[in-house]
Amino acid sequence: MEEKKIILTEEEKAKNFEAYNDRTHVIGRVVCIITLILLTGVPFVMGAFLGAMPDFKAVGRGFLSIGIVYFVSCIAEFLVYTPMLGAGGTYLAFITGNLINMKIPCAMNARDIVGAKTGTAENEIISTLSIATSSLVTILVLAAGVALLIPLQPILQNPALQPAFDQVVPALFGAMAYKYYRKNIGTAVWPLLVMSILFMLVPSLTGSTSFMIIPSGAIAILIAWMKYKKS
Repeated sequence: MEEKKIILTEEEKAKNFEAYNDRTHVIGRVVCIITLILLTGVPFVMGAFLGAMPDFKAVGRGFLSIGIVYFVSCIAEFLVYTPMLGAGGTYLAFITGNLINMKIPCAMNARDIVGAKTGTAENEIISTLSIATSSLVTILVLAAGVALLIPLQPILQNPALQPAFDQVVPALFGAMAYKYYRKNIGTAVWPLLVMSILFMLVPSLTGSTSFMIIPSGAIAILIAWMKYKKS
């Protein structure tokens, strides 16, 4: 028997995509609430069970001192990453973490492979699938790492390998950055140059890289806008 192909109109596609997004937001919000409860609740449950509850005033002061710094970076990351990932990808990425060094590159690479454009239904689906795959692979790798931690400990603690481990993060971010820098060197070089000089002059800012997304992003947007006006 020949299979019948269902051809949907653009209006029907839009309605289906809207229904998909509505369900995604419901599931995403529920899972975010559950995750937040687990993240904040488990330490207090363990403290109560073990009879080692912390001083809540000290916890509050510590939370405020750290929360103020990350509050701004969280808003910046939400505004920057949400249009790139779509609803489903955003929920998955923010729940599972490792956005900059894992989820964002994975989603961007998947989008480039299939040729999807930002803001389209295709990009929404591809981002969600790629981030879900990344999360599952991460869980498997971490599980294997925990299982093999003791057998591999002599190798991992070998002094001869320590210099290599110290360069893993710069090598990782450098390789990922070049992929995007080469697409528009003229725009990318200025925020890179300004941030590099700023970090050399004020080394303490290296601990606030998430916060520095805001000025570096603003510089990139300004350069792109100036180039657009000249064209």
